[in-house]
Amino acid sequence: MKRVLTAFWQRWLARRMPPSSEFVLSHRSIFILPSGFGLVWLGLVLLLYLFGTNYQNNLVIGLSILLLSLFNTCILYSYKNLAGLRLRALTAPEVYAGETITFPVLLTSNHSSHNISLNYPNNLAYLLKQVGADEVQALVSFAHGSRGLVSPGRLKIESFYPLGLCRAWSHIDLDNAHIVYAHPIESPLQLKAATESGEDERLERAGKYIAGIDEYKGLKPHVLGESLKQVAWKQWAQGRGMLTKEFEQPQGDPVWLTLVPDPAQLEQQLGQLSWQVNHLSQQEQYFGLWLQRVGAEDLILTPDTGNAHRIACQRALALYGQDISTLDKTDKLMNNQGVKHQHPLPPHGEGVRSATMEPRR
Repeated sequence: MKRVLTAFWQRWLARRMPPSSEFVLSHRSIFILPSGFGLVWLGLVLLLYLFGTNYQNNLVIGLSILLLSLFNTCILYSYKNLAGLRLRALTAPEVYAGETITFPVLLTSNHSSHNISLNYPNNLAYLLKQVGADEVQALVSFAHGSRGLVSPGRLKIESFYPLGLCRAWSHIDLDNAHIVYAHPIESPLQLKAATESGEDERLERAGKYIAGIDEYKGLKPHVLGESLKQVAWKQWAQGRGMLTKEFEQPQGDPVWLTLVPDPAQLEQQLGQLSWQVNHLSQQEQYFGLWLQRVGAEDLILTPDTGNAHRIACQRALALYGQDISTLDKTDKLMNNQGVKHQHPLPPHGEGVRSATMEPRR
């Protein structure tokens, strides 16, 4: 019975207050009921009224009416305290499985709101003493233990202002689902490379960037004797001084991190790959990610470097085994079906060199 009522309540809320990253509280989204103290207060009002009518004491009857009018005034102030409150969800920071997710929420109000509590179901509340025209950020915690796409559910906004007689609250969905990365497990690097040249090259150096002419790296101070062709004349004209353009190119064949799934140790494998992705990104190494799937197309991230590539790899690991449609289309996660790879694919046969590297400390 409880499940049926809960499901009905959630469906009703979804129709009345659909998910949105920004929400303004109004009469359609604010609920008010007496608090525990408020019920005691109403019981006292009723008791005084019965006592006054029984003994025909107008003073006691007047006191009961005064207390009832005070309760009615609290209802109005409770509504006014939340009405006009604007909430806007921000992107949560990166988090790994087993850590507490912190969802930042910005709050503003067209008037002064007091004693507002925010929390997700079965999690700690964040209390704001006052919210005004200036934006106030609340960091609402949400405990979650596993990787993947996490939807915290509806955020509860609650207040007992001004006297604690009434409880005004709302349940809104800020549409702030977040991806929790696999928990990193330190392990030796398992690198593979598809050799085209057949040269015997150490995998520790493969995928590293060296000075070259292929890709633009950035600017550095000009050193006397360097070619004037590499001088950044546009920056010089802007008064930024003499700067030289730097270029780089990957050394040797690109290296790959691969996953051959073992159902009994899948989470451990993903955790090890998560740590290795972070480690290679810190080393600025050029690498790709190959995730094999049983009964489906393999997931491939072509070799690249940088923070965007690291995030794409972590998202692919976090969502492994789940519906990849949850990924944004701008991510670098892609299926090998119909994709033209510019680099050798992770090998499964001849011409494969692999090495186990102990992580540098």
